[in-house]
Amino acid sequence: MATIRIHGGKPLQGDIPISGSKNASLPLLAAALMVPGTSIIENVPRIDDIHAMIEMLRALGVRCEFIEPSTLSINAEHITSHSAPYDLVRKMRGSFYVAGALLGRFGEAEVPLPGGCVIGSRPVDFHIDGFKRLGALVQERHGIMRATAQKLTGSHIIMDSRYRSVGATVNIMLASALAEGVTIIENASREPEVVCCQRFLEAAGADIRGIGTDIVVITGVRELHDVQFRSIPDRMEAGTYLIACSAARGDITLHDAEPRHMSLVLDKLRGVGVRVETGHDWVRVRTDRRPLAFEVTTAPYPGFPTDLQPNAAVLGALAVGTSVVEETIFDARFNYADELNRMGADITLRDSVAIIRGVPRLYGAPVVATDIRAGSALVVAGLCADGYTEISGVEFLYRGYENLEEKLLGVGAAIHRADDEPHDGAHDAQSR
Repeated sequence: MATIRIHGGKPLQGDIPISGSKNASLPLLAAALMVPGTSIIENVPRIDDIHAMIEMLRALGVRCEFIEPSTLSINAEHITSHSAPYDLVRKMRGSFYVAGALLGRFGEAEVPLPGGCVIGSRPVDFHIDGFKRLGALVQERHGIMRATAQKLTGSHIIMDSRYRSVGATVNIMLASALAEGVTIIENASREPEVVCCQRFLEAAGADIRGIGTDIVVITGVRELHDVQFRSIPDRMEAGTYLIACSAARGDITLHDAEPRHMSLVLDKLRGVGVRVETGHDWVRVRTDRRPLAFEVTTAPYPGFPTDLQPNAAVLGALAVGTSVVEETIFDARFNYADELNRMGADITLRDSVAIIRGVPRLYGAPVVATDIRAGSALVVAGLCADGYTEISGVEFLYRGYENLEEKLLGVGAAIHRADDEPHDGAHDAQSR
């Protein structure tokens, strides 16, 4: 198992470029299956989840390769299979997006139920119910979903207003883009990553109204066409570095970022005493003192993102006073708390709430990452801690963060990967 070692206690100073969004790019790669030609997608991060999705597309018969460092060419003219391989789907939940795309274009999809990070129950019931409402026959046997339809027909689909499922919204949009008639999705997710997928489909010829709202209206078209499209910056990566600087102290500027997608996060940082400046595509944070205590509750966009909740807990661990962090989306998101407590944090869990009593400092310790965002929180903690922190299970980090060590080294962190060979995020040289 690979590890990262961090010698903490060093303020962060300098500039960090933000990569393209993992959570936006995965739906875009699936949506490219809908195009019977070539999709050129720019600003795609070279991370393990993207490479796994590329393997998935190739297994379906798609020609897929990077033609520039962050530009992916996808030709889905000749799909040879409608069945997604289990060993690829189990790697990450985002692979389930191919179900809606295959069903929408071919009227048939066979996809194993997905795996990914262990952060709580994330059922695909909303996806399957949406497929059924569009007229598909869906069967689940031995962990595999098989959906078929002679013809998909538009429907009025009302989703759970408390959950606003990102994945279900995307899958229903993909399935309905070529369906006959009009599909209305009420309580649709408004996450920037969903909007990005909507814009991609629109650029490829889909008829979508209500983009960015919670009522999306899709009128089916006969066919989509070739498209060139740029994915959005990764707001979770950006938020991680912003919180890291706010906790470890220093002065960093993020470039190629999108401040509008992080309004609530930036407001929270201002509230704890961090100086925040923004421009069209940059964010600067500065601080030389301990943060103030705060309260935060995760919620669908535009609320505070659940993916940044573990990082916020590190900020609370070092705050002056007692912070309260409530998780409303994933029921196992606090699996990092014991690891932070090993580093000297004072976190008490009460059901879905973490009570965090701030301490003056954290201390380096051996800790284990259990998912992508828990891993990033341990990196943030290691940057702040006195002494050395060794994080194992860092394979999770390479699923979601591009050039993590290089970017942190560039702003003065003492961090390195503790194995024989550097990690470049690739499993398949052809996908590079």
